[in-house]
Amino acid sequence: MTAQFVTGLPSTIGDSYQLNTSTIIRHAARTYPEQEIIFRTPTGGWESYTYGEAYARAQRIANALGGLGVAPGDVVGILDWNSKRHFELYWAIPGTAAVMLQMNLRLAPQDLGYVVAHSGASVILVDETLIPVAEALAAQSTGVREWVIMSDRPMSEISTSLPGARHFEDLVAAADPEFAWPVIDERSAYSACYTTGTTGRPKGVFYSHRSIYLHTMTTAAALGMGPDDTVMPVTPMFHCQSWGFPQAAVLSAARLVLPGRYQAEDLPALVDKLIEEGVTVANGAPAIFQPMLGYMKTLTAPPDLSGARLISGSTEPALSLMREFAETTGAEVIHAYGATETSPFVSVNMGMKPAMRGTLSEEEQWDLKRRQGLPIVGVDIRVVDAEGNDVPRDGKTVGEVLLRGPWIADRYHDQDDDSEHFFDGYWRSGDVGSLDEHGYLKLTDRLKDVIKSGGEWISSIDMENAIVGMDRVADAAVISVPHPKWEERPLALVVTTDGEPISVAEVHAALAGAFAKWQLPDLVIHVSQLPRTGVGKLDKKVLRNEHEGAYAQAE
Repeated sequence: MTAQFVTGLPSTIGDSYQLNTSTIIRHAARTYPEQEIIFRTPTGGWESYTYGEAYARAQRIANALGGLGVAPGDVVGILDWNSKRHFELYWAIPGTAAVMLQMNLRLAPQDLGYVVAHSGASVILVDETLIPVAEALAAQSTGVREWVIMSDRPMSEISTSLPGARHFEDLVAAADPEFAWPVIDERSAYSACYTTGTTGRPKGVFYSHRSIYLHTMTTAAALGMGPDDTVMPVTPMFHCQSWGFPQAAVLSAARLVLPGRYQAEDLPALVDKLIEEGVTVANGAPAIFQPMLGYMKTLTAPPDLSGARLISGSTEPALSLMREFAETTGAEVIHAYGATETSPFVSVNMGMKPAMRGTLSEEEQWDLKRRQGLPIVGVDIRVVDAEGNDVPRDGKTVGEVLLRGPWIADRYHDQDDDSEHFFDGYWRSGDVGSLDEHGYLKLTDRLKDVIKSGGEWISSIDMENAIVGMDRVADAAVISVPHPKWEERPLALVVTTDGEPISVAEVHAALAGAFAKWQLPDLVIHVSQLPRTGVGKLDKKVLRNEHEGAYAQAE
């Protein structure tokens, strides 16, 4: 039932005061100007400056943007890593009432070109290392009137075919040092991010100043961030605002460690810095946390990360990963849930509610950590059946997860018909899950990935994580494959640590007790690696296409 909208007695409070992102950085610079920001340089070294210095740079950058003709409502794209400049642009661009376009480097070139055109970007700021990416986009980005190169090297040493390319640092140096931040209607878009779905074109989500301000406050509160914390945004700042970690860290006046550009071979340097700086809050996916743990286990003495909160998203972290992190380093891997359309925080699993203490065994407490957690304040969650009816909150009955709130999309940008993605004011997540009597959300699958065998559903997520917990397993995927008798059956694809195949019998033994015999996969295929999407999720569409005939001859 739709809630009635009513107006009561007017308040005497400054309700006209707009929630703007510039307020957050201005407060941090005014109150904690000495707080440290550590950043990785383009050459791989580490340097630091302060909130006060970052704020001064943001003001100059805002003036430089004005000099380029950037006006309220313009869209300014960024091609950059988790760098010092990217951090400064998080405040400078939206502070001018322009829109910061997050250009996801993991998108295919044709999709990234579509994002530039569809968003209406007119200015793009490019890190020097990403000039080839920008040059590949230039031909199809006819709406872009300014290309700006971000580099510590002078323009005379930079070669590029980008038309009329400017030098970022030259523009900043020539700009006025003080900027008069405008009061921006809080409903104005501050940033834009595009989905990385495996089907169809990317869809645009334009976040408002109001939405990110409220999301920032709630995220900082939910994760308990404060000035004593050291925060490392590991998740890319070019997608979904690194889950809002840069903003939440600044709101909390926490120390920041910006890891810059990193690849698989850079992981040791990233982990070493995390340990050296005493990072207490970091974000990432299991695909990054698993090798981080592997590296820590090779050190002469395991690091003491007691009190550290490692926020894990993208996919559910395996229970084995959470336990090993706690036992080896003292760090807590905390499961969180969200999406591009949700800014992204929806729920976070900080463990037992006070009322549950003393009621769960140790194993039950670990099992609880596998859930996506409790919804954070401001988010409304429904779980509905195929007819749109709410299912019982019993932790067993599953349905599609619907979401609504002040930082959750209620439409996509410039899309003629997006009604299939929304229902009764809620965004349809496409995730299948349940809510239990305590309010904890547990996802079991994506709607498109559900395994329906003999009329019954099998959770691929739970099965994957149980297989990953096996001693010789490095990675695993469970997919639905057509079956001539049972409609669909689960198929397990496994990457082993020693490169040797693992048998069906071994997998069945590991799953015994947690799954009924009829749910167990009939085939286990050994693979060298598993394909993943741009945000680290298993690309099950690719896997289903590759293995659709696996059970074709089954009786």
